[in-house]
This record gives sequence, C-alpha cells and structure tokens, in this order.
Amino acid sequence: MPQEIFDKEKFLEIAQRAKECRIKRLGEIVKLKLRTRRRLYTIKLPKGEAEALLNKIKCEKVEV
Repeated sequence: MPQEIFDKEKFLEIAQRAKECRIKRLGEIVKLKLRTRRRLYTIKLPKGEAEALLNKIKCEKVEV
C-alpha cells in the first residue's frame, strides 16, 4: 500500500534513498511518488511548490 506524506522535509529525506520519483501532473495539482525498496510514498502539492521540491530531489525523475 502507498503511504501519503504531508511534510515536505520528510519527503526530501525519503527521496535520498529512493530509486525513482514519478511525477503525475493533474491540472493545478502535482502528485509526486517516491519508489523505495519496500514502499511507495506520495505527496500532493500545487504546481509551484512541486517544482521547487523537484529541483532538490537527486534521484531519477519519470513523467507519468
């Protein structure tokens, strides 16, 4: 089961050990999904905040 994260700092911490980040754009909302070895983590953000967060993430990024 995926686990939804609401804190951006925790999401960045998990991104350090993630294999990839999937990006799903839903109009004004962007859904980011981090795939780790055991679990899928998601976060929903407005476009501007998501772009700022994506610039900080170092793992592979895949547009869905």
